[in-house]
Amino acid sequence: MNVSAEEKRPVIVGLGEVLWDVFPDGPRFGGAPANYACSVASLSSLSSLSQVDVFMVGGVGADDLGQRAIEEFRTRNVNTSVLQTTEKPTGVVNVAVDPHGVASYEFAANAAWDNLQWTAQLQTLAERTTAVCFGSLGQRSDESRSVMLQFVSTTPAHCLRIFDINLRPPFYTNDIIVESLKLANVLKLNDDELPVVAALSGEDSSSLSEDEVLRKIAERWSLQTIALTRGAEGATLFHDGDLWKCSAVSTSVVDTVGAGDSFTAAMTLGLLAGTKPNRICEHACRVAAYVCSQPGATPAIPSDLRL
Repeated sequence: MNVSAEEKRPVIVGLGEVLWDVFPDGPRFGGAPANYACSVASLSSLSSLSQVDVFMVGGVGADDLGQRAIEEFRTRNVNTSVLQTTEKPTGVVNVAVDPHGVASYEFAANAAWDNLQWTAQLQTLAERTTAVCFGSLGQRSDESRSVMLQFVSTTPAHCLRIFDINLRPPFYTNDIIVESLKLANVLKLNDDELPVVAALSGEDSSSLSEDEVLRKIAERWSLQTIALTRGAEGATLFHDGDLWKCSAVSTSVVDTVGAGDSFTAAMTLGLLAGTKPNRICEHACRVAAYVCSQPGATPAIPSDLRL
């Protein structure tokens, strides 16, 4: 049987919440897996994997923000054919900023992304997925959690199952983290989330070095790769038993929204292309630094950031 060029292309999926951050000056498109999908689509044209199919699996409402979200995805070359439109409203996060510039967030309850349904389309897509990125926030409802975990578990054995933990209190439980770690083979987390995962792995992060903690977590959950981002301190990449440390790239920060998602996107493409781990880490740090220097979570990536 002949395999078409389309069928040979990597299929990369963002799985979970689609939402808008509503600031006093208006709404901004977002949601970690949505940012991830848009960043993968932008970066893929600069990688050796220039022919990549990027999908978003999530839910939007039959409302103006839902239609605008679909347009945002399509403008960024993200396939929306399996994006579900529900009777629930498109997700929003009301962002308030105090006089000191400190933001607080209020997530609207029972949004479209909380009400995903399993479909034959999702089954077919999962079976041909090469990499999928999912987090904990999208699993806050039992309904969507069931669909997300079924999607990940349906992917092929060779698929990169990336758990970008993205903890947002109070929208996670220990069970959500543990079940996700059991399914994942790649973990992305930051230095605030490291002690949480270490404790659930039966390790005391205060009595071990950071490198030892990463190795213990990888061993406990049979992870092939762990990316630990540490803000201005750079990042550490654990891959197949070895560790690489990368310094942060100096930049003028406009906002940090979406930086971690772009790091995960760059790492995904590097892993799929078989790039050396030290280069993956360095490139992902450069991409994240660029995103920090631009307004918004998903700026177009310039050609000088080619991997």
